[in-house]
Amino acid sequence: MPEHEPSTQTINASQARQEFSQLLNRVFRRETRVVVEKHGIPVAAIISARDLERFAELEAERQARFHVLDQIHARNRDKDPDEVARDVAEEIDAMRAERRGRPSPDSEG
Repeated sequence: MPEHEPSTQTINASQARQEFSQLLNRVFRRETRVVVEKHGIPVAAIISARDLERFAELEAERQARFHVLDQIHARNRDKDPDEVARDVAEEIDAMRAERRGRPSPDSEG
C-alpha cells in the first residue's frame, strides 16, 4: 500500500516556537510538512529526514543533468548555433527511433 503524502501546514514563526515539539512529532510521523513564515513571508520549512534525503537525491539528479548540458555547451562553444541545433535534432530523432525499435531516418539507406 503506497504511503500517503503529508499535508503542508503554514505557520508563523512565533507559533512554531511555541509548538515546536508537537510540530516535530507530526513531521516525524509524516503527517505534515511545515512552512514557517515571518511577517507573512515563507522563511523556512520543517520536513522529515526522509523528505530531506529525497530532496537531496533529486537535487543530485538535477545537478547531473545540468552537468551534461554544460559538457554539451563546452563541446559546441565554437560551432555555428544552427549546426548544433541540427545535430541535436538528429540525435533526438535517432534516440526516439531507437526507443520505438526502428532505425532513424538518416541511418536508412
